[in-house]
Amino acid sequence: MVRQKLLALATDGDGTLLRGGHMGRDTIAALKRWRDAGHKLVLVTGENVRQIGDFPHADLFDRIVAENGALVVRSRKGNARRLCRLPSARLLRAFKEGHVWPMKRGRVILQAKFDQENNIRRILRRTKLPWNIIRNRKELIVIPEGITKATGVAAALKELGLSPRQAVAVGDAENDRAMLELCGLAVAVNNAVPKLKQKADLVTRGQYGKGVAELIDRLLANGNACQGRQRKKASN
Repeated sequence: MVRQKLLALATDGDGTLLRGGHMGRDTIAALKRWRDAGHKLVLVTGENVRQIGDFPHADLFDRIVAENGALVVRSRKGNARRLCRLPSARLLRAFKEGHVWPMKRGRVILQAKFDQENNIRRILRRTKLPWNIIRNRKELIVIPEGITKATGVAAALKELGLSPRQAVAVGDAENDRAMLELCGLAVAVNNAVPKLKQKADLVTRGQYGKGVAELIDRLLANGNACQGRQRKKASN
């Protein structure tokens, strides 16, 4: 076990901070307490840039990691830094010819329905293009190999002058695992999927935003020093 000072909170959005698209007042107040204590907030989401424009209270965050780690957005300035390649014309043509529909396109990622998973996998195998499928709670995300939420969190923390060991990560879904493995303390909210709970150092009693507020209050009460396991960094 190791004790460390945690100066940043990297949190998933939908399913962690939000329930049904809504962030509770207690959660908002806890995020403000964290900021008022002089610490950093990073929102980490699979949503594309257009979707995060509708995220409630986005101005609370020092950075927003969007598109499952492909982009880092400086929320107050609105500009985004891309961390990987764009989808090629060949990939987009292959999906169109393979009747992958509906498909939403972000700045980098592609988003599709669960029932398209086998079709997308066949196309990626046939084209041998270096893209992966990630399952989110609501949809599939098609993203360049090597890009995860951990990629974006590491880049965002570097911009803020912090290391991943100085951050606590909290999430609820499969695609949050990489950032939990990256950070100094890994937390799952109580409504998280079982596989994520198994990888967490701590599971909150509360669900959704109530769990995040509980975590913040616990950290502030402990002087931001929490014990976490020595874990291997995410490899995918």
